[in-house]
Amino acid sequence: MNVVEKLAARIIAEAKSAPADAVLRGALRSARLSRQESAAVAGLVFSYFRWFGWLNPRENIAREFLRVRELDQRFSGNPDTFTTDELLKAIPLWVTDEVEVSREWLIALQTRPVLWLRAKRGTAQQLAAKLGDCVQGTGVLTDALEYRGAKDLFRTPEFHAGEFEMQDIASQLVSLLCDPKPGETWWDACAGEGGKTLHFSDLMANKGMIWASDRSERRLARLKQRAARAKAFNYRVAAWDGSTKLPTKAKFDGVLIDAPCSGMGTWQRNPHARWTTTMADVRELAMIQRQLVLNAAAAVKPGGKLIYAVCTLTRTETDAVAELCSRQLSGFAPSSWPAWTNELPGASGRKWIWPQTFRGNGMFLARWGFLRLNP
Repeated sequence: MNVVEKLAARIIAEAKSAPADAVLRGALRSARLSRQESAAVAGLVFSYFRWFGWLNPRENIAREFLRVRELDQRFSGNPDTFTTDELLKAIPLWVTDEVEVSREWLIALQTRPVLWLRAKRGTAQQLAAKLGDCVQGTGVLTDALEYRGAKDLFRTPEFHAGEFEMQDIASQLVSLLCDPKPGETWWDACAGEGGKTLHFSDLMANKGMIWASDRSERRLARLKQRAARAKAFNYRVAAWDGSTKLPTKAKFDGVLIDAPCSGMGTWQRNPHARWTTTMADVRELAMIQRQLVLNAAAAVKPGGKLIYAVCTLTRTETDAVAELCSRQLSGFAPSSWPAWTNELPGASGRKWIWPQTFRGNGMFLARWGFLRLNP
């Protein structure tokens, strides 16, 4: 085996006890490889797990790499040469009881992911001209750019000037579906490192206020760094562990709970997770998700909106959570979405974003409005 295959084989072996993407990052940091070699290692590792259902883990890894390359070549040449039964090898058996499995979704899972950028509002055309190798989105997604080039974008002056973020198109859609307005107050309750917080700030023209919270202080510190680069100022950060003790007594025009989930919607980008996620994980996460929504609902002001989002597609974490919350949310009712969303599937205040539709992650959203109660 060459140096690329040897390192890829080591990463795959270590991924039996840790997430492959984390193992990969650590291995590439310590390896003395060219940029092209690092990209080849990452591509081989992710291809291995993308085609894992076709492989025999007890087989010699070098032979399995040959098999992976054959499958990659066949698929890139014509996905239609794979039958639906063959494509079902791309997912564990339990998934068919949880997801409306379609051939289109299975093909999307086996397709290499797109690198999406989010330009500052109204600047995508100028940014595309600077970076090159970009295709601009259409409709409400004109700030989105598909990057097809080979530059290290983290080293570009445009990135350091805060002119764009690397953000999946489905994540951008979530912010657009929330539709925050300048001057409003919003709470990004599970903000992580702040991708949607920064998008909110841009959509709000840095006016109004956004509270961003997470249980991880490390993620919130990273959010502050990203916000400084993006020149986003209309936000505050506060830790929140998901309990009934909220980080502020303020009431909000909108609350977004982008909850922790099984991540099935990211399986195109993170194929290793297909083989480590279990139905037990899904059930446990659904209980956490429901509690997060019910606890965060107390922060919505009369006339405000409550939005639940997850980057997964399991029934247990999507419709089932939305149904349970609808029964328990006092004073809330399913709320309509902006008119431009009519083509997205979903009913009763719910929307589905499938990977095959926008060539990004899969996501589910539910939205409720808090009714003004009579005194």
